[in-house]
Amino acid sequence: MDYRKQYEAWLGYEALEPQMKAELKEIAGDETEIKERFYKDLEFGTAGLRGILGAGINRMNIYTVRRATQGLASFVVSCGQEAMDSGVVISYDSRINSTLFAQETARVLAANGIAVYLSNRLRPVPELSFAVRHYGAAAGVMITASHNPPKYNGYKVYGKDGGQLPLAEADTVLQYIEKTDIFSGVKLCDLEEAIAAGKVKVFGDELDEAFLNEVVKQQVNPEVMQVMKDFQMVYTPIHGSGNIPVRKVLERIGVKHVELVKEQVEPDGNFPTVDSPNPENRSALEMAIALAKEKDIDMLIGTDPDCDRVGVAVRDDNGEYLPLTGNMVGALLVNYVLAGKKLNHTLPENGVVIKTIVTSRMTDAICKDYGVEVMNVLTGFKFIGEKIKEFEQTGDHTYVFGFEESYGYLAGTHARDKDAVVASMLIAEMAAWYKMRGMSLYQGLCELYQKYGTYRERLLSVTLEGADGLEKISQIMAEIRANPPKQVAGLEVVKVADYDNNTVKDLMTGTVTETGLPKSNVLVFDLQQDTWVAMRPSGTEPKIKFYFGTKAENIEVAEARLRQMENEMKLLIER
Repeated sequence: MDYRKQYEAWLGYEALEPQMKAELKEIAGDETEIKERFYKDLEFGTAGLRGILGAGINRMNIYTVRRATQGLASFVVSCGQEAMDSGVVISYDSRINSTLFAQETARVLAANGIAVYLSNRLRPVPELSFAVRHYGAAAGVMITASHNPPKYNGYKVYGKDGGQLPLAEADTVLQYIEKTDIFSGVKLCDLEEAIAAGKVKVFGDELDEAFLNEVVKQQVNPEVMQVMKDFQMVYTPIHGSGNIPVRKVLERIGVKHVELVKEQVEPDGNFPTVDSPNPENRSALEMAIALAKEKDIDMLIGTDPDCDRVGVAVRDDNGEYLPLTGNMVGALLVNYVLAGKKLNHTLPENGVVIKTIVTSRMTDAICKDYGVEVMNVLTGFKFIGEKIKEFEQTGDHTYVFGFEESYGYLAGTHARDKDAVVASMLIAEMAAWYKMRGMSLYQGLCELYQKYGTYRERLLSVTLEGADGLEKISQIMAEIRANPPKQVAGLEVVKVADYDNNTVKDLMTGTVTETGLPKSNVLVFDLQQDTWVAMRPSGTEPKIKFYFGTKAENIEVAEARLRQMENEMKLLIER
């Protein structure tokens, strides 16, 4: 059915929500807008659904949520009665319509005879991941669009191991979704009746207690906070779900002086104090930085709406507040965790640190120093979660720490997704540890540079929205594949990894090997002088992303090289 017929079918559906019908009537003369809403189904992948709120098959609304849930329900039913009785856990964050979408999800699952555990308030992604395993559930659903702008919401599905749904299972769920008519193919029940009948169990504080107990177990040096009783920090949840769990865990480990950005404490899906609630952007931390200046505090952290990412800013040697990149924080945490475990004699002989293929290679240098193996996986924390599951099954390795450059970290295996609660705890503990040594986190980073070399990274994200944007992103990737650069920033390309074709070609020897990872639309070019560039379309946003990394003799040389690489890539995609 073409987009026009889809639009007319929605307008003609008698039971369509009045607000949505009015919304669709308002765009009757806007062919471009009609096409954007109806030219395709909102894509369901390993990260579930994510899209702009509104009416239409390519938008997040109660109908697309119900249809996705019916597909998930059919999958759970196909797994047998045990899976149905094990049930599905549902949680949500502070975004617009998150509560509503969670309730609609519960209605569909219960109507299909599947047990439901429904959160009584907003909770973070890592707690949902934990809850799936805590309740022995068959699956989990988190209503969130992570760090996207306010107009977005999403629907993330988790498997019974607490990790994001594996590729094969996601494909099966998608097949069930595609067979489901968005209006007539969905089973629904009354939520209050389902709760009264025990089909939907509402959970609350008891889960928080179990979750936080596991988080606290991940401390590396518990005694640090006893020594640093005067340690201070600033925290902002940026209107999201981190407020309660982050503050509670900091209190439990003995951080007694936490200044809150009061204007950003209350949950609000409009995120009125920021352009975008993404702690990767300095603008999202500006209010926290201002408070830190006012209170003369060296460090601040901010978590995104679903509290799986955390941003950090620290005072540098000039007294200015410097937002640390995800790569910087990740390197600091890897070093801190490995050093602490080695000192405490708890570093396993078969320990492994996991990072993504676009994450800082400084990690490799640090881990080599500690005799710890590094494993690289594709972009997306789901692949780190899959490795944890694999280690549990084989016993060949022991998971120590994992992170990705996009501000996501996980210590421990209580969750199978990035966890800003445990990361916030360890960042605070680490900062106190450095302060005990008379150093700031910034100076700790400089210490790593002196020991391992100055590794710096940069990200260029190009946003191209809509149907034309998707086509443009596809064209860019095809063009670079067909005509790859021979050099970047004056440095020769020495190796090309194409994860879509499963090839790694050494241009010096002509040798071709396999990537060893699943197929993915990613290109990585290794250059001379420990420098590299990677590119991939985002799986959750209408963007194509370029990642740059280098190792140099000092920060100035590294940053100049990164700027040149970024400028050349901009010209490359414009050609």
